[in-house]
Amino acid sequence: MQPEHAVAQGGPFLLLARIVRGSGRVVAGLAREPLGLAGLIVLVGVILVAILAPVIAPYDPNVQNLYMARQPPNWLHLAGTDEYGRDILSRLIYGTSITIQTVFSVTLIVGPIGLVIGVVSGFVGGRTDALLMRVTDIVLSFPSLILALAFAAAIGPGLNTAVIAISLTAWPPIARLARAEAMIVRNADYVAAARLYGASPLRLLTLYIAPMCIPSVVVRLTLNMAGIILTAAALGFLGLGAQPPTPEWGAMISSGRRFMLDSRWIAVMPGLAILVTSLAFNLVGDSLRDILDPRHDGN
Repeated sequence: MQPEHAVAQGGPFLLLARIVRGSGRVVAGLAREPLGLAGLIVLVGVILVAILAPVIAPYDPNVQNLYMARQPPNWLHLAGTDEYGRDILSRLIYGTSITIQTVFSVTLIVGPIGLVIGVVSGFVGGRTDALLMRVTDIVLSFPSLILALAFAAAIGPGLNTAVIAISLTAWPPIARLARAEAMIVRNADYVAAARLYGASPLRLLTLYIAPMCIPSVVVRLTLNMAGIILTAAALGFLGLGAQPPTPEWGAMISSGRRFMLDSRWIAVMPGLAILVTSLAFNLVGDSLRDILDPRHDGN
């Protein structure tokens, strides 16, 4: 019974060993990746700004002062003011909370959905695989932004609508990736040994297959976060995301586009915030992909 016990415990032990080994590789890898480390520092700063927004914002983001409307950046308003005299820097700081909330909400939805669909499809195969992948192909056949706009228009404008609309279009790439990983892992020796000793399909999925697919899914989710930010900004720009006076970055660009010729900072400042945050997510995602890729030799 000792060999059977060892095999039965192989999945959790392998998962624990991979987590420890992966954590060490991430720390050591980031030390060798200046761009990835810089992106991580920026993301940590963005998250801290989102958490501490009520403390560090110099003004109330929704208080209007028409006497100070469309003021260029100065010592009182470091990022200038908008057409209603509201402090743009304060609105950017509060908008950080909205952006981070949207990104993490979508990620927490599409990550498990894509992982479950992909793992089940890759492990079970047959008609189940064909059915799930055809549904995935149907969603993938539409441009994600156009499909998100259609869902948002059908549901109605709002921040929750943006999260739902983006989630409905962002899970297929995760499912595809998880399926590919599951089809590789299901043929591993330790999975065959666990099956030989009577492990149930559910146990194989939860302890032996799914955990091995998580690192690749995490990397893909990190890379997708930049796209989520851009899609959320596009929905806000078109009036289908967060509604005024909520300081959402896309909506701020939309309101500032009318003043691009003489008050360009109204639209440029939130555009820079989107650029920096998206770039940071991409840098971290690229570094994680290099670090967690087993074919990466670290040179």
